[in-house]
Amino acid sequence: MAGNTFGTLFRLTTFGESHGHAMGGIVDGCPAGLALDLDAVQAELARRRPGQSSLTTSRKEADEVQWLSGTVEHEGGPVTTGAPIGFTVANTSARPADYDHLKDTFRPSHADFTYEAKYGLRDVRGGGRASARETVSRVVAGAVARQILATLGVEVGAYVERVQDISMPLPPSFHSRDEVDAHPVRCPHPETAARMADRIADVKKAGDTVGGAIVLVARGVPAGWGEPVFDRLHADLAKAMWSLPATKSLELGSGLSGTLMRGSEHNDKFVDRGDRIGTATNRSGGIQGGISNGEDILLRVGFKPVATVLQPSSSVDRDGNPVELEGRGRHDPCVLPRAVPLVEAMACLVLVDHALRQRAARLTFGA
Repeated sequence: MAGNTFGTLFRLTTFGESHGHAMGGIVDGCPAGLALDLDAVQAELARRRPGQSSLTTSRKEADEVQWLSGTVEHEGGPVTTGAPIGFTVANTSARPADYDHLKDTFRPSHADFTYEAKYGLRDVRGGGRASARETVSRVVAGAVARQILATLGVEVGAYVERVQDISMPLPPSFHSRDEVDAHPVRCPHPETAARMADRIADVKKAGDTVGGAIVLVARGVPAGWGEPVFDRLHADLAKAMWSLPATKSLELGSGLSGTLMRGSEHNDKFVDRGDRIGTATNRSGGIQGGISNGEDILLRVGFKPVATVLQPSSSVDRDGNPVELEGRGRHDPCVLPRAVPLVEAMACLVLVDHALRQRAARLTFGA
């Protein structure tokens, strides 16, 4: 059945459950000859890894990638062969017994009920495939995609713009990784980051959770990436972002604020930038007609509060009988700091896929 594979020419299939033996994936369609920086892939995983600060879940995982196929040693380092790249990441801190008390109960706002409605049974251990732990495989694949994009001059970065009602006082723009990772919250505005951290610490102490928004900026994307009509670039980016756990909203460019404007003020006027045609403003978010226009691609992704709260809550069992659930588990009080690499990874997967599709679309025959 479909549902575990993403992409058209550059495809990722993931497998594994939160408290099973391992997570893993297969990347198919990666061009041959890419000198793969394995340390860079591991560094991406370190940004997603649980237990990296007091603001995240206490679950401890090394998240070390085991590469199974698709590369060969060449001139002192691994190079992609064009074959499927297989990899696994072991679950070294799995505690499936922690979820035994949930086998007949549905947690509020989790996927317990819907998975059972679909399959007639479910993996109780931490939500199984519905767990955010599944995203570890996306980060590995996204790190490979990022290295392909680097050869094309494309950079992808994201940061936490808002935690609950605490927002950066700056418009969306590209920030370096050093700026973003300077604070555990991954907000590149130090004063705002400190306030965000205090808010997360307060809700964690109360056994509660908060959400917020992440801004993604991709720069260096040339004009022409994207496919009509159903595979528009922003449509595929939307599918990518909405596939992430806890996503609740997505805006491109001016987003909802653009709906308050008139067309005369919202339109991006074309200008001559010398080496290319550009736009004076970027309310389109770098995409027009579903195709990149050469400006920065700007997305804002909203995430809900994590559903698991360390407070008692009411629910029902599978027979509809009321039950009281004890608040317990190892979960993030705010998913946003660890979601930054997830948003980047999914954007990288989409952009590489469309880069390859654009290359195929402009194939020239003859001499």
